[in-house]
Amino acid sequence: MAKYKRSAKNEFSDIVVDIAFLIAQGKCENCDKELRKESRGSESPYGWEAHHIDTDGPGTQENCKILCQDCHKRTLSYGHH
Repeated sequence: MAKYKRSAKNEFSDIVVDIAFLIAQGKCENCDKELRKESRGSESPYGWEAHHIDTDGPGTQENCKILCQDCHKRTLSYGHH
């Protein structure tokens, strides 16, 4: 099984997350569910996470995907970081 790790160098900055959320137009990039900016990290109906496309990749805009909590929980890396 692959190891998933996070370090300070691959965490997303606030600006990366803000831009990713704007690009996603406030919707999950997998299922198109409406999200709310203030609900990041919450289990509310509008909750979401900034997801690393490449788990070991950098904390860059190109590696950031906005996912609702349900879609985030279905990723292979969920719970491994």
